[in-house]
Amino acid sequence: MHLGRLTLSSLNGSHPSNISNWSPSPMSQIPYQLRTPGASEILPRLYVSDLSFAENPAALATLGITHILSAMRGYVAIPHDLPIHRAQYPLEDLPFSELAAHLPSATAFIRSALHDPNARILVHCMEGVSRSTSVVCCISHIGVRLDSSTSYQYVKTRRRSANPNFGFVQQLQEYADTLRR
Repeated sequence: MHLGRLTLSSLNGSHPSNISNWSPSPMSQIPYQLRTPGASEILPRLYVSDLSFAENPAALATLGITHILSAMRGYVAIPHDLPIHRAQYPLEDLPFSELAAHLPSATAFIRSALHDPNARILVHCMEGVSRSTSVVCCISHIGVRLDSSTSYQYVKTRRRSANPNFGFVQQLQEYADTLRR
C-alpha cells in the first residue's frame, strides 16, 4: 500500500502482501469481547477510539499518542498539557454528511504524521464506530491499495465494532474511484 511515498512495508518492515504477519500491540491481541472500551490499533501506530478515550490523558499517554484527528462536531476536551497535534473535521454520523469533502485533508494529516517514525495517531469520533472507522478505511484503502470492500473488512478485523453508515461506505467507494483516475 502507498501512503503517498510512504508504504505499509516502511511502517512495519514487511511486504504489503504480508499484512496478516504484522504483529499488533499487546492491547490489540486481547480478544475483542474481553477488551475494555478503548483504542484499537488498525495499522502500526494508527488507532481508532471513541471520545472518552480521546479525552483521557492517562490512556493517551499509555499509547504515546502524538496526533489526534477528531471526526465529529462539538468540543473535544483533548488534554492541553500533552504535546499533541490536533485536527478536527465537523462530521455528523448521517448518511448524507460530506465525508468525502474532508477525506483529502484528513488523510493528508494522517499520512504526514506517519512520516515521523515516533508519531502515534488516534482517529476518534463519539463511539469509534462509523466516522472514525470511515477515515481509517480510507487510509488503509489508499495506503495498502486494498479495494474499498477489502479495506472495510480489514478494519473490521482490527475493530469489530467498525460499522460505517451506508452513505459513508458509498462515499468511500466514490472517493476511491476518483483516486484511480
